Amino acid sequence: MKSRTVMYLTAMTLFAALAIPVRLAAQQQQKKELPRYTVTDLGTLGGTFSVALNINNKHWVDGGATILNDAAVRAFLWREGVMTDLGTLGGPNSFASFPLNERGEITGFSDTSTPDPLGEDFCGFGTNLICLPFVWQKGVMTPLPTLGGDSGQAGEVNDRGQVVGLAENTTHDSTCTAPQVLQVRPVLWEKGQPQELPTFPGDSDGVATAINDKGEVVGNSGECATPGFHALLWQDGVATNLGSLGGTMGNVPQDINNQGQVVGFSGLPGNTTVHAFLWENGVISDLGALPPPLGIASLGFSVNEKGQVVGTSIDEQGDPHAFIWQQGVMTELNDLTPANSPLFLLDGNNINSRGEIVGDGFQVSTGEVHAYLAVPNNSEVSESATSAAPVETRPRVVLPENVRNLLRQRLAQRYHISAFGAPMN
Repeated sequence: MKSRTVMYLTAMTLFAALAIPVRLAAQQQQKKELPRYTVTDLGTLGGTFSVALNINNKHWVDGGATILNDAAVRAFLWREGVMTDLGTLGGPNSFASFPLNERGEITGFSDTSTPDPLGEDFCGFGTNLICLPFVWQKGVMTPLPTLGGDSGQAGEVNDRGQVVGLAENTTHDSTCTAPQVLQVRPVLWEKGQPQELPTFPGDSDGVATAINDKGEVVGNSGECATPGFHALLWQDGVATNLGSLGGTMGNVPQDINNQGQVVGFSGLPGNTTVHAFLWENGVISDLGALPPPLGIASLGFSVNEKGQVVGTSIDEQGDPHAFIWQQGVMTELNDLTPANSPLFLLDGNNINSRGEIVGDGFQVSTGEVHAYLAVPNNSEVSESATSAAPVETRPRVVLPENVRNLLRQRLAQRYHISAFGAPMN
C-alpha cells in the first residue's frame, strides 16, 4: 500500500501537470512586476550559523547567531554593517525570534544560570536551564515575569511597547511530553506586567505570536505536546477562531499587520501537510506552495503593510526555498536574485514596509547557513552587497543532512513545537 505521503505527492504532481500552462504564464508576468534583489551576507558572531528573523523600517536586523566554535547561540542586532552580540540573562544562549519595533526594542528568550528544577528544556538549547523572556533596548536586556512558572519566551513587540509571547504557570499539564511538565499559556505584557490571554475552549495550552500597533494579537492554542489546534485572534482580550485550511493541526498564525491581515500556516484536510495562509475580513485563503517538486508544503512568516507575504516552501527532499507572495502569485525569491549569488535563500522570515527581506541562506562554498538581507534594487544598498543580475531560474540546491537537521532545530526553537526537531547543541 502506498504511504499517505507518496499518494499526496502523486496527487500534487497530477494537479501540477494540469495547471502548469496557466501557472507559468502568471509567474512570468509576476516576475516582470517584482523587483530583483541585492543580497548581503550578514555573517555570524564567529561561528558557522546565523539566521536573520526580523527587520524594521530603520534597516535594523535581529536574529540568532553562533559564537566561535559554535559554542553557543546568541541574539544579535545587525546595524550599519555591524553584528552585535546582545548577551544573555546569565546562561550561555539567547535568541531574538520575533519582530523588533521602530523604537529599537528587541524581544526573545535566554538561558539563565539556574538549572530548571523540573529538568525542562524550555529554551530548546539542550541546557536544561530556566528560560526567561526578555526585552532588550539600548544595551540592556531585561527579563519579563512568567505566570508563576519557571520559564517563558517573548514574541513580537509593537511600537507601543506591548509584548506578546508564552509563559508557564504552576499547573502540571498531563498533555505534555518529557521534558516539558508545566502548562504554557499565551501572554500579553503591558509595562512589564503579564496578562494571560484565553485559549480556545477546551485547549490547555497556547502561544501569542504577534501583535500590531492597534493591540490586535494572533497566536494559537491546543495541547502542550501538540499546539496549533486552533489559530486565534485576540481583540481586547477576547479570542476569535480564525479557522483553518481544512486540517485540525498545524494551524499557526505568524504575523498581523496594521490592516488586520494575518499570515501563517495551516494544515490541509487529512493533516498530511501545511500551506501558508492569508486571513483578512473573516476569510482564510490558501496561498499554495511553489510548483512541484519545490512545493509540497509552505509556511507563511511575515506580511508587511502592502500585503506582501514572505515565507518558505518545502520541496520533496525537505529543503526550504524562500518565497515572496503578492497579488495572488507566489515566486521563489532565488529567481529574483543574482544567479551567481553565494547564498541560496532558504527562508523569507520578515519583510518591512520598504520591501526589504531577511532570512537565512545556504552558503554553497562552505556549507554554512548565514543570515541575509535582500534589498529591492530601487533601494539604497551596501557596497559589500552582491549586485543583481538578470532574472533566471537558479539551479536546485540539495542541502546536506546536517544542515536540514540544523534548520529543524531552529524551527523547533522559534515555534516551540517539539515535533519539528531536537534542541540545538
